[in-house]
Amino acid sequence: MAVESPYTSADLEALGLQQERLPRHVAIIMDGNGRWARQRGLPRIEGHRRGVQSVRTVVEECARMGLEQLTLYCFSSENWKRPRLELDLLMSLLQQYVVAERNEIMRQDIRFCTIGRTDRIGPRIYKEVNTTIEMSRNNPGMRLCLALDYGARQELVHAVQNIARAVQQGTLRPDEIDEQTISDNLYTAGMPDPDLMIRTAGEMRISNFLLWQISYAELFVTQTCWPDFGAPLLFEAFRDYAGRERRFGGLVKETI
Repeated sequence: MAVESPYTSADLEALGLQQERLPRHVAIIMDGNGRWARQRGLPRIEGHRRGVQSVRTVVEECARMGLEQLTLYCFSSENWKRPRLELDLLMSLLQQYVVAERNEIMRQDIRFCTIGRTDRIGPRIYKEVNTTIEMSRNNPGMRLCLALDYGARQELVHAVQNIARAVQQGTLRPDEIDEQTISDNLYTAGMPDPDLMIRTAGEMRISNFLLWQISYAELFVTQTCWPDFGAPLLFEAFRDYAGRERRFGGLVKETI
């Protein structure tokens, strides 16, 4: 498949966008696959399969726009409660994706990575995930981060444990612990915090996703289920983001 060329300033202007007003890091909660399938009388797994097409579209568009990072909430630590058959099919889709998309990841200079636990997804899937990570490690383009077996509370517990060990070993004093210390011990260490979080399927909750990192992220919620989420809605989210005034807890200077 031919790779689309990066967007020019004129291309972005035609979409009502400006490079300097684009988010640096976008995080997406890809919700509604099962609902989409149910509305069509299809098995839930068909919604997940169709959702992979939306992933391809969004990854390509974000890479063309020159975003620094795109983080996708693929599988939460709570998702293990789902039926065994659905879990097996989800893991199979994950494996297929990381193998099938390698050529596109390399062509688009994307750096692939994951956050979350890796000890429960199985050695065969872990091997394929790690192969894609290693292949793309030195690519200079957008970072594509999949949150797999991820939970923000679990991440914070892990960070606190790491910090406690450092204190116990005498390499860190309690009064030296600050926000940066915590950030440096999260799964996302070294990554920018999300500027924009998108959630599909209309749910008004965060679902244990990047709780520390989204402190000042702008939120965009759409009623559209993930399998129907495409470039037009992505551009709408970016235009909405560009029109907001980000104050980070401060005040905007008023013109006298």
